[in-house]
Amino acid sequence: MNPGRLCIAATLGLSAVAMGAFGTHGLRGIIGPELLAVWRTAVDYQMFHALALLALALAPASSNGGPVSFACRSFVLGILLFSGSLYLLVLLGRSWLGALTPLGGLCLMAGWGALGIYGWRAGRGLRR
Repeated sequence: MNPGRLCIAATLGLSAVAMGAFGTHGLRGIIGPELLAVWRTAVDYQMFHALALLALALAPASSNGGPVSFACRSFVLGILLFSGSLYLLVLLGRSWLGALTPLGGLCLMAGWGALGIYGWRAGRGLRR
């Protein structure tokens, strides 16, 4: 287990629930359904990747280096850029913030790719 990753995963999970509640109760009636859907997308991606970080935090200590560490950093940066830019886009109405969203998506994809590489390498070691 990695306590630092566990704290980050818990913080991101907690804030995803809080942002979801704020969107449902605080923004309903203030913003239109299109922007509410954008908010929900940000919450969904944040929660999915907080759960992925939780799984990585609970993994054995032997998996804490290389691609797994890269994946964790990529997930955190991806959440900040992807979900964060969407939250700010909805709250501030600044369309230029949408330019950050694809960068966040690339970070999230890089994290999943790194996990795939880790799994592939680990699988190759088992077959020898």
